[in-house]
Amino acid sequence: MLYWAAVIFIIAICIAVFGFVGIAAGAASIAKILVILFVILFVLSLIVSGIRRRPRS
Repeated sequence: MLYWAAVIFIIAICIAVFGFVGIAAGAASIAKILVILFVILFVLSLIVSGIRRRPRS
């Protein structure tokens, strides 16, 4: 899951670069959505990995 979060983050950065320099005006809004999606996936992956690594007594 962390792999896919990283892939989405890289895609969002690429789209943001094109959107913020004026190459594609609509890409900036797509980049914002992808960055939010990346943050959500990142937090979920941290929670899931924390639950899996918790030592059981």
